[in-house]
Amino acid sequence: MKRFLLLAGCIINIMLIGSCSGEKYNFDDLPRAVKSYFTISNVELNINEAILFKNESEDATTYLWDFGDGTTSSEANPSKIYTVPGMYTVKLKAIGDGGTGNYSQDIAVIDPNVVIETDNELYFIEYNSDLIRKLSLIPGSNVETVANMSGKGGHGMTYDHVSNKIYFCDFENTNNGKILRMNLDGTNIEEVLTGLGSPYGVAINYAEGKMYIADGANVSRANLDGTGFEKQFVNISGGAMRAVGFSTKTNLIYFYEVNDEYMYVAKPDGTGVEQLIEGAYGYGLYIDDVNEKIYYDDRNNAGLMRANLDGTNPVKIASFSGNRGGSGMAVDHDENKIYWSETNLNNIKRANLDGTEPETVRSGLSNPRGMFIKH
Repeated sequence: MKRFLLLAGCIINIMLIGSCSGEKYNFDDLPRAVKSYFTISNVELNINEAILFKNESEDATTYLWDFGDGTTSSEANPSKIYTVPGMYTVKLKAIGDGGTGNYSQDIAVIDPNVVIETDNELYFIEYNSDLIRKLSLIPGSNVETVANMSGKGGHGMTYDHVSNKIYFCDFENTNNGKILRMNLDGTNIEEVLTGLGSPYGVAINYAEGKMYIADGANVSRANLDGTGFEKQFVNISGGAMRAVGFSTKTNLIYFYEVNDEYMYVAKPDGTGVEQLIEGAYGYGLYIDDVNEKIYYDDRNNAGLMRANLDGTNPVKIASFSGNRGGSGMAVDHDENKIYWSETNLNNIKRANLDGTEPETVRSGLSNPRGMFIKH
């Protein structure tokens, strides 16, 4: 008897299940899904001007706007005035019988009266990538490639602001070093000087139309087009030159010799060679004629140094991690900032001219070296 009842129960369950599976649902009776979307009528988004938001949502009857600055609206097509420039995330929630749709858009509201204070650009060598690159000094700018220098290893370069040309050292082939010249956009690369030993740095004397090259035991000299080459213009027996600069204030050539660890000066004609700073060992220097200072890296002191143009009062203004940095440096006189490379950490840093407020400008580079700032 129990078996019969159990079987009967199973039959009833099967019948009930069968009756449910026969029902159908009509999805065509559902309301259309809500779509949320908007556009902006204004061409420019300026502070203190009404920005018009055009609601292009579908199948919605109610709207809630969030303008990203703490204000909201329930109008279908609102207008909004921002009083502070910045990035704002505008959100629109559209509600209808078919549900809720959400859409957001980031907008940049600007002050049209603000003048961008600089269009200066920092050019530098990225040695391990065989590139010359540049970076606008406007905050947030991206690094751009200027020229591919594959097969042309370089440490130093400078900018001829008269002809708008970059001069670049190629020390890849010892005893056949070169100075190359190119336009600021990297086009028209040409060899202007060959037959050098191992050129590390180049500087320009505009008054005489000359360039000076730190090249092995020599400071070489030539005209800016490469003619009139004097290989042993200045010679330090057994020396190894790593950087060179020229001052219009003192009318002197400054150069770095690392074997005996001296910074030297000489007159533009190559005479009057004198030791200026003793015990300085480094690969970069920058002559700041505006402030009458020398900036140079000194790996004995593991830091960036600053001294007067006569070599007096040398002070350390920044430290180099791992004892390596300063292979390139430049001053932005508009902002009164000193820029320098950290070759071992693959960074470019900057600070105030006295070394205060140091900060990393760009990281993740590949062995940054010589640099200049185009004003």
